[in-house]
Amino acid sequence: MAKIDVLDAQGKKSGSRDLPAGLFEATVSVPLMHQVVVAGLAGLRAGTHSTKTRGDVRGGGKKPWRQKGTGRARQGSIRSPQWVGGGIAHGPRPHGHELRVNKKMKRGAIRSALTDALQSGKLAAIDELSFDGPKTADAAKILTSLELSGKVLLVLAEPHDTVERSFRNISSVRIAYAPSLGVYEVIAADRVLFTAGALDVLDAREAAAS
Repeated sequence: MAKIDVLDAQGKKSGSRDLPAGLFEATVSVPLMHQVVVAGLAGLRAGTHSTKTRGDVRGGGKKPWRQKGTGRARQGSIRSPQWVGGGIAHGPRPHGHELRVNKKMKRGAIRSALTDALQSGKLAAIDELSFDGPKTADAAKILTSLELSGKVLLVLAEPHDTVERSFRNISSVRIAYAPSLGVYEVIAADRVLFTAGALDVLDAREAAAS
């Protein structure tokens, strides 16, 4: 079973803990992660893109010139797609972009992402995050003590106002919650910092799934 060192706010080792094999010792499937990420990002699209066809553009009801005898190409409307100011041919229309992935695929993808993060040394764990009040300076000191740089994903067990307000002014830090941890969040980060409580949530979720 994989283990991870648990650090305190000063970056010193305060203990270690086992990681659930089902989440952190899975087979890494890049195609599966890709499929789930693409589906997740597609679901974020509004799908409101739209263009006007020749039937939507105002005007153009009169034939510009007679059919024959002018020497020019025949035209039926000044709002045809070939005219400047005319409608758009085969342009985008509002529609949904949702792609379906089932629960088994989602579970497999997050297991792949967490296993890959552990194998590549991206994971870190901290025993507790406590602040007297929202202080960005204290949050920055913790990142420095833990030697975390680049894009950092902080995974909490649940929403915590003081912690979130302390980290939100640090542009390189993104906050996620263990119950809804996503594949894209994990693979997009350079480092992933779990609180002990977040690991407890993952342990419980994996135990319930197995």
